[in-house]
Amino acid sequence: MMTTLRFIPSPVPIRYRMVYSATANPSGRMQYHCIRPGVSKVRISRSEFIKAYNESPILAVRPVQRPGQESVFEFEFYV
Repeated sequence: MMTTLRFIPSPVPIRYRMVYSATANPSGRMQYHCIRPGVSKVRISRSEFIKAYNESPILAVRPVQRPGQESVFEFEFYV
């Protein structure tokens, strides 16, 4: 999939096949997802997320900050 990511300093389109996200639910508990753009969003375990982060070629990282949850560290990374 080709797309332009707003948070990259240059508007160069990049190719990525997967997005991994770590976000907090309303109670503050972390949830991890593997997203195939335009295809599916699957919940994964923390260990799967960590393995993907440590072993995948990361193209971009996007921090996510939600109002009222400034102490929770959330982000997405693109591979």
